Amino acid sequence: MKSKKWLFFVILIITTPLLATTIEVCSDCQIKTIKAALSVAKPNDIIKVKKGVYKETNLIIDKSLTIIGENQPTIDGQLKGDIFKIKSDKVVIKGFNIINVGKDFANSNTAIRVQKSNNFEISYNRFENILFAVYIEKSSYGKIINNKIFGNAKTEINSGNGIHLWDSKHILITNNYIEKMRDGIYLEFASNCEVVNNFSTKNVRYGLHFMFSNDNSYLKNKFLSNGAGVAVMFSKRIKMMNNQFLKNWGTASYGLLLKEINDAEIKHNIFEENTIAINVEGSNRIDYENNNFTRNGWALKVRGACYNNVFKKNNFLYNSFDVSWNSKMNDNLFEHNYWSEYSGYDLDKNGVGDVPYRPVKLFSYIVNKTPETIILLRSLFINLVDFSEKVTPVFTPDFLIDNQPQMKPIL
Repeated sequence: MKSKKWLFFVILIITTPLLATTIEVCSDCQIKTIKAALSVAKPNDIIKVKKGVYKETNLIIDKSLTIIGENQPTIDGQLKGDIFKIKSDKVVIKGFNIINVGKDFANSNTAIRVQKSNNFEISYNRFENILFAVYIEKSSYGKIINNKIFGNAKTEINSGNGIHLWDSKHILITNNYIEKMRDGIYLEFASNCEVVNNFSTKNVRYGLHFMFSNDNSYLKNKFLSNGAGVAVMFSKRIKMMNNQFLKNWGTASYGLLLKEINDAEIKHNIFEENTIAINVEGSNRIDYENNNFTRNGWALKVRGACYNNVFKKNNFLYNSFDVSWNSKMNDNLFEHNYWSEYSGYDLDKNGVGDVPYRPVKLFSYIVNKTPETIILLRSLFINLVDFSEKVTPVFTPDFLIDNQPQMKPIL
């Protein structure tokens, strides 16, 4: 009998913390503000905020809580500073319209700031008139899902990022829409993160920006009409697959910038109508496979030392320049690519051109040295110059050749 009583007592102790209380917040409720609800809530409680406008700021969450907005209530920060500050594990903020964050650039005012938190979730929120929308610091195992972020950035110096990660790991960023920020998504010293199925557009600088961040992947995202699409710098083991880099135009713009990247995969992406589809510098051991480069200014622009890269089964379609190289040396492999400008033949009908293809034109070398010569792009003289270099290479890389050019685009 005593053992049964003891068992009942143990079960009661274990299950009691799981019996969460639901606290309602509204103008007609007993608790009328979110700040008041936070002060009375116990760990694991649920705070439900009814539809309405709540003029609140500096809402500090220091216990595990689920905070849910019903019918998208608005939290107006009145331009006074941060709105939510998460300082505890297991916090959920879901279903709010968050507006008017402060504009203090020194303190990076943020709609939702997460500090040293694990297992958090920020989902189904809408952000407007903000400096930073979501700022993650020294946190892990979080989810940022199905948020809509609308900035009004005009210059880099007076704007913030949509989703900003610093010194964090194992963060999932998925199904978010971000526009008119400085960077749509920014990762610095972040590892083992996934950026999946986001739409980042019209941002002043980059749609997505990596710095010193290893073992991350970004998949199935769309980067449209940004200052530049994506910049990945000083990082290792990055997977970049099934993304779209579209219409990133400008005098110094590109779909993808790679600087000091090693051991990465770039596969099944679409690069269409960018000034430069991929701009590469000092990057090694990267597999470029099954990508489509269509109607770009430059498909590949390679600067600096790049070694042991493989370009395989890519489609190069109607680009002004397929490949631009600034060195006579080449330690990279091009094979089984389709080149729309290839004019060779296939006598044995095996789908592979019988004549190797040199994708680097002399004119691309000249434009690298003297950019003003781009005005001569469509002239007959330039066609003759390129043909002579193709026959007897002098300035372009001797061994940059696709020995097995495909006769049809690769599906």
